Formats: sequence, C-alpha cells, structure tokens
Amino acid sequence: MTRDASQKLETMHTDPDEQMIVDRIYSAVMEQKLAPRTKLSEAALCETFGVGRMRVRRALLLLGSQGIVDLQSNRGAYVACPSADEAREVFAARLMIETGIVRELACGIGDEAVDVLRLHLDKENAARQQDDRTELIRLSGAFHVELAKCHKNAVLTRVIRELVTRTSLIVALFGASRSTTCPDDEHELIIDAIVSGDAQAAEDTIRHHILHVQNGLDLERTQRTEPDLAKILSSRD
Repeated sequence: MTRDASQKLETMHTDPDEQMIVDRIYSAVMEQKLAPRTKLSEAALCETFGVGRMRVRRALLLLGSQGIVDLQSNRGAYVACPSADEAREVFAARLMIETGIVRELACGIGDEAVDVLRLHLDKENAARQQDDRTELIRLSGAFHVELAKCHKNAVLTRVIRELVTRTSLIVALFGASRSTTCPDDEHELIIDAIVSGDAQAAEDTIRHHILHVQNGLDLERTQRTEPDLAKILSSRD
C-alpha cells in the first residue's frame, strides 16, 4: 500500500463528520431519546447533519457493527430492539465468560493491570459525580472490557466488547430507572476480590454484580417512539 493510500484509509476511519453522527445517535439511544425500532431515515440524517449519503451510510454501518442499529435489507436502518430472550442470552453469556475471567485473574494479576483498573474506577466516579449517565453507561461497560484485556487475549476481548455493547443498549432501553447502571461500589469489590487472590470470591462477586444489573431491568416495558430525528439529534450546544 502506498503512503498516500494509507493516509486516505486513516482519514476514512477518523472522518469527523461520520464520528459526529455515530456519537450523536449513540448518545440519543443511551439517553433513551431514540426508542427501539425507530427508523433512521438516511434522508433525514443527511438533512440533520448537513452531510452526504455516503457519510451517513458509513456511520450507520459502524453503529450496526456495534449492535446499536439494525440494518435491514431493502428497508433501511432502525434502532436495535433486543427481545427479552436475547437480553437474557446476553447476560447468560456474560456470566459464563466473565466468571472464568476473574477466576484466572485472581490466580495472578500484575500491578500495572490493577493500576489501570483503579484508574478506570476514578473515571467512573467522576462521571457519576457529574451525573453524566451516558458516559457512566459507557465507562461501566468498558470496565468489563478492561478486565478482559488483562488476559492479553484479543479474541476474548473482542467477544466481551460485543457483549458489553449489547448490554449497554439493553440497560439504556430497559433500565427500570435512570439509575440502572453498574452499582456504585461493585467494580471496586471485584478488583479487591481479584487482588486478594481468592478465585471463588472473585467469581461470586462478579456473578452477583452481573445479576444485580440484569435484575434491575424491565424487559417488558413499552418504549415510546419519537419520530422527530432532527429535534433529537440536533446539537445541544
């Protein structure tokens, strides 16, 4: 690949207009302003953001890869709407995988990895103090990705990242209250259990934690629909 071609690809992946669209739609979903099954019209998005269809399509593709948007052939893009059964399957998968992760970490985790996890807790606490729900949901999920990263296994990290993204969507859409995120002190308890070297305590702590989040959901709740994309996605500055 030539240097010019490499620079072009890098620009495509970091296009600020596309990232703006992704961030705005993601935030609107996390803040429950865009209900599940809401149609994301390409024409409406182009008009709202003042960009062409290619940028909108690439942004929707990225959101689709993250499980935030469903791309339906010949029908367009819609805000994803996991069913109750899909939500339960996501949590079941996380229980099976993440209990194994913390058991192994409890058998030996480096000081550097612990420092990374504790620094992440500081960011969560800052978001909580600022009442930034969108950022707190993101950081709460990212904590579990950081746990997976401690194994230095790219495949495992990728699986956890996908499950966490789907969980974030489920929590944003079906949280029984706006406070439904990872509970305040449970991430710290997980780290403490891992550092103590007690594998069973680490497994029990993260199992309780994941079930706590799952039990805070109302998977049968009816979601409102707001068709005015321009009003929802326009700049809040």
